[in-house]
Amino acid sequence: MRLSSLLALLRPALPLILGLSLGCSLSLLRVSWIQGEGEDPCVEAVGERGGPQNPDSRARLDQTDEDFKPRIVPYYRDPNKPYKKVLRTRYIQTELGSRERLLVAVLTSRATLSTLAVAVNRTVAHHFPRLLYFTGQRGARAPAGMQVVSHGDERPAWLMSETLRHLHTHFGADYDWFFIMQDDTYVQAPRLAALAGHLSINQDLYLGRAEEFIGAGEQARYCHGGFGYLLSRSLLLRLRPHLDGCRGDILSARPDEWLGRCLIDALGIGCVSQHQGQQYRSFELAKNRDPEKEGSSAFLSAFAVHPVSEGTLMYRLHKRFSALELERAYSEIEQLQAQIRNLTVLTPEGEAGLSWPVGLPAPFTPHSRFEVLGWDYFTEQHTFSCADGAPKCPLQGASRADVGDALETALEQLNRRYQPRLRFQKQRLLNGYRRFDPARGMEYTLDLLLECVTQRGHRRALARRVSLLRPLSRVEILPMPYVTEATRVQLVLPLLVAEAAAAPAFLEAFAANVLEPREHALLTLLLVYGPREGGRGAPDPFLGVKAAAAELERRYPGTRLAWLAVRAEAPSQVRLMDVVSKKHPVDTLFFLTTVWTRPGPEVLNRCRMNAISGWQAFFPVHFQEFNPALSPQRSPPGPPGVGPDPPSPPGADPSRGAPTGGRFDRQASAEGCFYNADYLAARARLAGELAGQEEEEALEGLEVMDVFLRFSGLHLFRAVEPGLVQKFALRDCSPRLSEELYHRCRLSNLEGLGGRAQLAMALFEQEQANST
Repeated sequence: MRLSSLLALLRPALPLILGLSLGCSLSLLRVSWIQGEGEDPCVEAVGERGGPQNPDSRARLDQTDEDFKPRIVPYYRDPNKPYKKVLRTRYIQTELGSRERLLVAVLTSRATLSTLAVAVNRTVAHHFPRLLYFTGQRGARAPAGMQVVSHGDERPAWLMSETLRHLHTHFGADYDWFFIMQDDTYVQAPRLAALAGHLSINQDLYLGRAEEFIGAGEQARYCHGGFGYLLSRSLLLRLRPHLDGCRGDILSARPDEWLGRCLIDALGIGCVSQHQGQQYRSFELAKNRDPEKEGSSAFLSAFAVHPVSEGTLMYRLHKRFSALELERAYSEIEQLQAQIRNLTVLTPEGEAGLSWPVGLPAPFTPHSRFEVLGWDYFTEQHTFSCADGAPKCPLQGASRADVGDALETALEQLNRRYQPRLRFQKQRLLNGYRRFDPARGMEYTLDLLLECVTQRGHRRALARRVSLLRPLSRVEILPMPYVTEATRVQLVLPLLVAEAAAAPAFLEAFAANVLEPREHALLTLLLVYGPREGGRGAPDPFLGVKAAAAELERRYPGTRLAWLAVRAEAPSQVRLMDVVSKKHPVDTLFFLTTVWTRPGPEVLNRCRMNAISGWQAFFPVHFQEFNPALSPQRSPPGPPGVGPDPPSPPGADPSRGAPTGGRFDRQASAEGCFYNADYLAARARLAGELAGQEEEEALEGLEVMDVFLRFSGLHLFRAVEPGLVQKFALRDCSPRLSEELYHRCRLSNLEGLGGRAQLAMALFEQEQANST
């Protein structure tokens, strides 16, 4: 009875007791697991078994958890230290320490540098991020578009040793794989790149066509240099300390045998032909063998073909393998299209949801009339949508080649579909339409007058409409020279007497936007006096400008605002730039500006990034505000629920008051970023093509942008710059300007008055006032 009564009293507390017991047991078990993780017997066993081959494996395993644990580092800035701008790298890949996949090194010689090496460069250079050519010839002259490294000694072992040393020194930290080949080898570049992409990068690998040494064991193998071989980055790093010893101890007449013996003797690593399920396949081409007739499986699946005796054979091999890759691509496309057709039946839309061509996005569907993509009409000789707004212009250049290619493709597809029953011949193009769809590519609709010929020889004229699509291909990044945001910008401000009153406001904005944040930029004032201004006894019109510049130098110690005085009756932008160009080094980055421009840090950075020495000049398009008398200032944003706020102009500064409307002034080209060396080259070319009085007349009608456009081979980058916002001001259009420049100046003033709706409202109000 007592036991049963005790159990009755404890029954409500049994779940609590069981829960506490289970929780304590699990806590004790977890503590034992945590204490056991400090020393892992498996790690010790791996370290002991690995021995000297991987002595720091234990350290890497112990640091794994630390590497992947995020740490929050609080930001602290010492107020006593001066502000220092942090320079970021141009690419995030550089900041993260990522590496490129594959570098290809080609061993060449004096006799074959201009023949076989050039053939290798033309067939595979566009497939690899870096292709280098190594030769023992001293002072070798590199063919155009090739990067040649001369070692000055043609001994095989020396050439191979110096090549590996160069790869380690200059590219060891930038690439994961190094492929070394001879210039008498044809390499199927896409297959090689795919092979490197499938292999693990953290292993010591020596991969190629394995060959046995004469008189050595079966394990001692080297990779035949004629078929190329892959070296991993980790293997190159381990091999580097042993290169000098191998060069003195190993004697060999062939560089590939020397490298194989060095790897075996120093590291105990031999050549392998297969790794991680990837087979390195090669083909030895017999003498006088025709690549077009070669159809063996070893040839068709080869990564490398050797030997190639002449450049024409290299091009024939490239043609054959390119045709094979093209056929394989077309076959895969047909298989994918068949799968898409089969799966489309199972979708809710059914066959109606199948777009043409199969596998490509459907045409863009506009949601309003403003989104409708227009068609451009053309014939074989003319196009009826011209860049200058003319109703009709000749079809020429790349546009003419594009239309011709579309016509040839249409005729080829028709003949491929209906032969041998029918054969078509083009007589003429009746109508042509094309438009660019950003989701698909360039679409064509062609009305063709064709002559149809049957198998029996009957002929008949037919008019048929065909539709074609040139789809968008894979997006590629264009290679551009490397630029940084650390370049110093030299601002050049030409000042006329009429603009002297606006100069103090420019200097104050320059101090706030450039001097205050300590931007790496300087300013040169070019004071342009008239023929009768600033002489003896006459007041200096730029006295206030000089005083404002001296005040800035006093406020910001260490700042130097240079100014140059020039006297000119009819100042030309090119002549003024000639004066400044002579005062600065050739590597100076100029930013030609105006007194109405307000450059800031973002504008200066875009100037640094878009102006590339020897490659590109940048002329931004500023945003011009409308006349405030015709375009009233917008009221500040009201409380929520009143209505949508009107949009502000790009880059508008809230401190400048309520913004007005405006537009990007395409007619103005006074601002520009370019390097002094590029300007001097274009100026010299202008002087060479135009001489004497003709040059003087040309300078009157040219701006700096026109000099780059007509007398320079650089890319001219013209783009809108939202950071350059100018208040309304009428430009002084001098009658001494050329007809084109005067027309552009007048058009800029007229378009800057206001928008179409604002001008219409002003005219309406004026008519209403006149009528009353």
